[in-house]
Amino acid sequence: MSEYQALKASAFLRRGRILAAVMQALLFASAALSVLITGAIVWVLVTESLPFFTQVPIWDFLTDLQWTPVFTDAHYGILPLLSATFWAAGIAMLVATPLGLILSIYLSEFARPSVREVLKPILEMLAAVPTVVFGYFALLFLTPLAKQFIPGLEGFNLLIPGIVLGIMILPYVVSISEDAMRAVPMALREAAFGLGMSRVQMAFSVIIPGAFSGVTAAYLLGFSRAVGETMVVAIAAGQNPNLTGDPREGAATITAYIVQMSLGDLPHGSLVYSTIFAVGLVLFVITLIFNLLGFFLRRRFREAY
Repeated sequence: MSEYQALKASAFLRRGRILAAVMQALLFASAALSVLITGAIVWVLVTESLPFFTQVPIWDFLTDLQWTPVFTDAHYGILPLLSATFWAAGIAMLVATPLGLILSIYLSEFARPSVREVLKPILEMLAAVPTVVFGYFALLFLTPLAKQFIPGLEGFNLLIPGIVLGIMILPYVVSISEDAMRAVPMALREAAFGLGMSRVQMAFSVIIPGAFSGVTAAYLLGFSRAVGETMVVAIAAGQNPNLTGDPREGAATITAYIVQMSLGDLPHGSLVYSTIFAVGLVLFVITLIFNLLGFFLRRRFREAY
């Protein structure tokens, strides 16, 4: 190698090292920024909700059966908001669980590659539809239609928004579940066929148990997504905090209450203003718990395979 070629190779390697160092710094800055943003969100929620918890005992906040912060006889029990939130998310899971499982099994084990390449992008396009569209679809189309078949269904209710939420989270559930199922080793499939199992028996006896942690993580993340959904429940579920066991009735979820109060003219620093951050902190903790559970299950699944 001539001296010129050696110098050229050395300069090329030097530029490569500089570029690698710059990219590493940019990636680290991006990761650090996401952590800082999350930390800032937690800081704002905690500091802004502290005035609320200094005036309202946590026990009353967690056990009182009424939520009427703007009334003269104010009550600050979060149970009505929690009840409506979990009603809507629970109905969503009742819809998404069987549909998501069937679709993910079909895409993973039965669909031809050409069919899978068409169906999966179409399904994932649901995630691109604005949630406000789903909200008005639930309020103006599905609710009047369902009233003809469900006696006692109110104009604002938890049932129809819950069903729509279940459809909304299908792309998340199906995508993660199908990836988990396709990651099951082919040797297990071949062993199942060697034992004389049909494709359906193999799917339910081998694939689902083999991908159980990944599928569970998908549903936990889907549930977390349903809990944090705002526009569908704010539009179609109602804005009256109501502790009810009947999903045909309307009730305000945590996110619907935040939207309702944020649109009002609340004095900064007032107790009612602090309720926004108090319930927001509760919502953050709930979604954080389910996201962490989903993360650890997905990590366990990846390590297993």
